[in-house]
Amino acid sequence: MRFRKLKKQSKTSKEKTLKPNDLFEYATIVDRIKAFITDMFMIYVPILYVLAYVVMDGKDDFQASVWAPLSGVVLYGLIYAVMLHKYGQTPGKKAYNVKVVDAKTGKNVTFVQAVLRFASFLFSATILLGLIVPFYRKDKRSLHDLMANTVVLAC
Repeated sequence: MRFRKLKKQSKTSKEKTLKPNDLFEYATIVDRIKAFITDMFMIYVPILYVLAYVVMDGKDDFQASVWAPLSGVVLYGLIYAVMLHKYGQTPGKKAYNVKVVDAKTGKNVTFVQAVLRFASFLFSATILLGLIVPFYRKDKRSLHDLMANTVVLAC
């Protein structure tokens, strides 16, 4: 076979192979935002209510405490990480048919990945840059998705 034909054949075989990322159907940014808001009302607000009115003596004690809001965020992060690890979804993500998976394997994330994703979400939401990143990426991955090596898919 001539060299040109071999070179042409190798180019076409490279073009035909798909990466695992090409097989994913990415969730829209709107669905991700709606799922986040739903999770806030279904998980985080009840946690804050229980902390303020059951554990403490009311909203004034809750607001005066430094540890109460921090413990609410930590508790929410643990619940969030367990749900992502076990099911790949939180109630909000399930309502909008969104799932968080490992970017390389497409399987559920590990618990460490889920905790890292939550912690890096807090960081990226604080600097706001991480929340703008998906508008400029084809795969719609945010900064916290890149840091935890996860991807948000439409199911």
